[in-house]
Amino acid sequence: MAYADEPGMSTKRLISLVLVGLIHVFLGYAVISGLALKAVKVVTGPLETFEVEEPPEVEEEPPPPPEQLEEIPPYVPPPDVVVESLPPPPAPVTTVRTPPPPAPPPRVVVPPAPPPPPPPPPPPAGPTRDPRPITNRGNFGFGAQDYPNASARAEEEGTVTISLLVDTRGRVVDGSCQVVSSSGFDRLDRQSCRLAERRFRFEPALDNGEEVQARFTQAFRWQLPD
Repeated sequence: MAYADEPGMSTKRLISLVLVGLIHVFLGYAVISGLALKAVKVVTGPLETFEVEEPPEVEEEPPPPPEQLEEIPPYVPPPDVVVESLPPPPAPVTTVRTPPPPAPPPRVVVPPAPPPPPPPPPPPAGPTRDPRPITNRGNFGFGAQDYPNASARAEEEGTVTISLLVDTRGRVVDGSCQVVSSSGFDRLDRQSCRLAERRFRFEPALDNGEEVQARFTQAFRWQLPD
């Protein structure tokens, strides 16, 4: 449709061109179908023309301008952001003022202690002794009156040695008499121990001035009067 595109072409001219085109088409068809004669007659007849009243021209609104697409810039990825880890801030430095050391106390000079006094001398040792027989009572030793009757009749005589345990009161402990050396006669030996435990009295023995038990040993003579 190049004609339609020419500038200044009217609508009337366009209709005429259309009619001419239709006639040409019709004539071609009549020739082919054997109707050429009728077609010649029709064609040779007077061509009636008529005016076609043109409708009022309507000003066509210009087409809207083509929508301009906004150019989208190509996607550019943002650059990689490298976050540098910052070192932690240094700890605040606290200055502690150290007080000066206290002044040393004045030196006290202590004189040396005097030497301890010498220990007192030990008390003098008390007396130490064996038991002492008390003889002023006349009851120490054996006489003719102490003879057993059987020994007197048999005229038994001899020396007997006995050992006695004397307590702190000066008395002979019962049953402590021991015959150290016999007189030769059992009756005289037994009579010696019996009388000694019953009658003998002593001053107790001393050990460093303290009365203690101790043994007393002595020989006694049995003898009949003449």
